[in-house]
Amino acid sequence: MATGYPGRELGYGVQAPMPTCSETATGGMLKRSLTEMERLQLQQHQQLQHALYLRSVKQRTFLASPVSSSRVPRPPLPPADLSSGSCFSLASSNLMASGVARSQETPFSAPMTAVPSGAEIRPSSVMRNRLQELERRLLLDEEEDAVSDSGSAVTTAEWSEAMQPLITRVPEPAGVGANQLSPSPTNSSSSTVSSSASCSPPSSSAAAAASSLRQTLLDTAAAVADGNFEAASANLAVLKRAANHRGDAEQRLTAVMVAALLSRMNPAPGGSSSHPIAELCSAEHFVATQMLYELSPCFKLALIAANLAILEATKDEPRIHIIDFEVGHGGQYAALLYALADRHRLSAAVRPPILRITAVSDPSSPFNNGGNVSAVGDRIEKLAERAGLTVRFNVVHHRAADLDAAALGCEPGEALAVNLAFALSRIPDESVSPANPRDELLRRVRALRPRVVALVEQEINTNTAAFAGRFAEACAHYGALLESLDATAARDSGERARVEAGLVRRAVNSVAREGGDRVERCEVFGKWRARMRMAGFDQVELGPALVESIKKRLAAVRSNPGFTIAEEAGRIAFGWKGRALTVASTWR
Repeated sequence: MATGYPGRELGYGVQAPMPTCSETATGGMLKRSLTEMERLQLQQHQQLQHALYLRSVKQRTFLASPVSSSRVPRPPLPPADLSSGSCFSLASSNLMASGVARSQETPFSAPMTAVPSGAEIRPSSVMRNRLQELERRLLLDEEEDAVSDSGSAVTTAEWSEAMQPLITRVPEPAGVGANQLSPSPTNSSSSTVSSSASCSPPSSSAAAAASSLRQTLLDTAAAVADGNFEAASANLAVLKRAANHRGDAEQRLTAVMVAALLSRMNPAPGGSSSHPIAELCSAEHFVATQMLYELSPCFKLALIAANLAILEATKDEPRIHIIDFEVGHGGQYAALLYALADRHRLSAAVRPPILRITAVSDPSSPFNNGGNVSAVGDRIEKLAERAGLTVRFNVVHHRAADLDAAALGCEPGEALAVNLAFALSRIPDESVSPANPRDELLRRVRALRPRVVALVEQEINTNTAAFAGRFAEACAHYGALLESLDATAARDSGERARVEAGLVRRAVNSVAREGGDRVERCEVFGKWRARMRMAGFDQVELGPALVESIKKRLAAVRSNPGFTIAEEAGRIAFGWKGRALTVASTWR
């Protein structure tokens, strides 16, 4: 019995032997031919489908509507003109339709059913009207809804239903499973279409699964950026099942980035800005950050490179004054004191220098913790005493605009060095404040005329990039960092759990927050270099002895060859499998 949808009777998408052109011409399958008018309409429809297959069609604005994960209905096949003797057979019709529309259902496996003798394949009047309207819109490029000859209007929903199978992606290459996730969208308008397909379960292959999870994360971020929260929520349901804080690196990255996505979609109640900043200023996060510096060679060796640059620039000086804008828990200075003691132990005739360390605490910064810095200073002084060194530690509370030599207690005859290790990325710039405290601080430091400035920062752009760009950067950066931690710490250790919890807080702040709420504003080395040069600094080439010393230390501490060091253009980049995570450089 004919239903008006001939693809249903003929078995949509089934590869089966087709009658030859001679058989169709003699009416071997159908007893009666179509009318002349219907034949003309059908030929026009076939030409239209073929044109759609060969060229892209301009998308309408309503196609950006939220895409659900429900199945997209297959378009009905047009009846072939079996009486005209045309070699456009049923087989070619099926092939063309399957190439235009990407089915999300399991292909039919049942054989094609035969058409009863005397059956007549005739399109219904509703379908004829829709096809005519489709042709008018495509060929005449009309923007308004039109009314068909029969007087029935084609609504937006009907137009979407007719167009949806035609605008979906072309068939995937052979070997690509139906359950694999969609590739990255090339623009925001296509992200909503690909997001719905990304809800499929990942491939059984570990590499394919990792790639699928990463792509789903990117698709979800694109959907959030486009305001397509329906597609984002559907993807998040899949990502939550794949996330595992105790799993492999990709599963842990998924957990980190899902937290960032959820925070972006569900900000703190009332738009409060204190909550996201308070998380990064807590005592727990402070400890987790220092643990990261100890566990990761990329962070630890970058700080050692800063120490060696300071010691090299102040060699043979009897008095050294170091100004530090991010003392932390003092671990960097513990290593510096040991290096200083070793250097002078080899030349006992020369007295070790008198070292002064001035920690700058900005009272307007949310990270201001003068009491904790004072406690760190006490530990550094005691450690220096045991090493046979003389160290004086002082804390000054000034904003960047108030810094000068007098405020910092600089004295004549001192070899002045400035340590900017992981400090500048926490200072607002022009994208946050017209005053631009970041560049103001650099100009104030330049006015001090230091012997050397040691700069260490993470190699990631989470400052001025838009949300989707920051998210992609964070995926690559934190993915490499989490994988590198597998080589340095046991997965079930409490220390590593605290470090990775700190990474979640950092990722949430740098990816999900905007404006003043985002206090983790890292930049890539090229941007730091431009800022330093604008402030009047010249880059200092790192000596071969320093680079060789760092390489030897890496060979001594690393437990996996995935850790890498790259020296280029006066900087040292520390990374994991070619992905730079931190960069150290020196300036004068």
